[in-house]
Formats: sequence, C-alpha cells, structure tokens
Amino acid sequence: MDAGSEKIGSIDRALDIILLLYEEKRELGVTEIGTALGLYKSTVYRTLATLEKKGFVQQNPENGKYWLGIKLYSIGMAVGDKIPLKQLVQPFAKKLSQKFNEVVNVSVLDTASGKYPKSVLIHKEESTNQVLVINPGVGSTSDCYCSAVGKCLLAFSTQEVLDMAKKEEFAEYTPNTLKNWEALMRELEDIRAKGYAIDNEEQEIGLTCIAAPILDRNRRAVAAISLSGPTVRMKSMNSEDMVNEVKRTAAEISSLLK
Repeated sequence: MDAGSEKIGSIDRALDIILLLYEEKRELGVTEIGTALGLYKSTVYRTLATLEKKGFVQQNPENGKYWLGIKLYSIGMAVGDKIPLKQLVQPFAKKLSQKFNEVVNVSVLDTASGKYPKSVLIHKEESTNQVLVINPGVGSTSDCYCSAVGKCLLAFSTQEVLDMAKKEEFAEYTPNTLKNWEALMRELEDIRAKGYAIDNEEQEIGLTCIAAPILDRNRRAVAAISLSGPTVRMKSMNSEDMVNEVKRTAAEISSLLK
C-alpha cells in the first residue's frame, strides 16, 4: 500500500465522530454515533473517551450524549485569526472565474470611512482572455445600493447599517439604478429570500453582475462574492448555472466561517 494512501484506523474513527457531530449540529448518543458510522458501541465508547480527555468532545451529564468540546472552539478561533479573509476566498474565487472565464470580485462592507456604507473590493480574480467593461482595482469602493455585492452586504447586515443606508441619497448612474430607499428595501427582501443579488446594468451600462453573500454563524454577511462580465456575454451563458455556482461558492466559503 502507498504510504500516501495509508490510514490510521483510530484517528480516522475519531475524525469521523467529530465531523458527524459537526454536521448534525446536535448532541448524539453512543448508539446514534455507532449506527451512523457503522461502528461497534465499544469502539465508539473508547474513541469518545480519548476525545473527551483531550477536550475535543464533552458529555452532557444529564442525558449522557456528546457534543463538540471547547478545544475545537479554541483551535477554530486560532485558525481564523491566522487566515485572512482574502487568503481564504482566493482558491474559491479562482475556481469560479476559471469556470465562466469572467471576473470574480470579493467585497466587504465599510461603515467607518464615510457617511454612508460602501462596499470595498478586497480580492479580484481576472480572466486573461476577456476584457471587462469596467475594471475597478482592489481597494476601490462603490455605493451599496447599485451593486450586486453591495446589496448582498446590506441584505444580511445589522439594523444599524440599514439605518445608515436609509439616509443615503441615490445617485442615478444609469436608467436601471434603484431610485429610492423603498425600492431598495423591496430588493433586499428578495435577496434574503433567494440568496443572491443581480446588478442589472445599475452602475454601468453594459455590465452585469451576480453576487451572493458570505455569511458567518449568525447569518451576517462578512463579505460578498460576485461574477461580473459584459451583459452580452453574461446573457449568452446559462444564467441559472451562473447563479447556482455563485451561490454554491459563497456557501462553501460560509461553511468555513461557522
């Protein structure tokens, strides 16, 4: 057997139990774990005892069931502190860009540098074979009400952020730009229901964007990811496929933050 393909059974079982608890998002008993993983109860007992000793699981004394331990929380926080968001999203953004041969942007919300909330571009993946209508650089900002990423960030933000946006004066960049707060509110509700936003030439004629929010464990948007391209190219492709891929990519990144 290849050394790279070898598995250590006890470690493999321990990781399977941790992943099961994480995926189920609830306490599980020994019998439930054994049934789900196809393990003998005695094997589950021994593995849980080792994990509990190291702080990776903890037992509820009231019902005897097990849940993830505080050690995993500590490790997760340490990893999160060491991996910047830009580094985390890069491989996902690159894969999405390569699939459709279009530009992928990742933006975050900025509420500190001005009167109104703005979206700030923190990462860009560009196709070498296509030219975008407009091509803002990393660090550039845009009004939230007229961009797909901005609307995603607002839709899954706090009431405090929405109150800031409510006071904003809506500049009309194109005939498709939303005209007022009431129209934006209706669109934000639709975005929350569907899980994605569209910039239908609202900031620049000839440019279409599809975006989805990257959410933390509290379902707040820490960022948004978008697929952008000239409208003529975007409309020539399968729009349902593009929407699904953008949403799937955002969901994969979100899963790493929960």
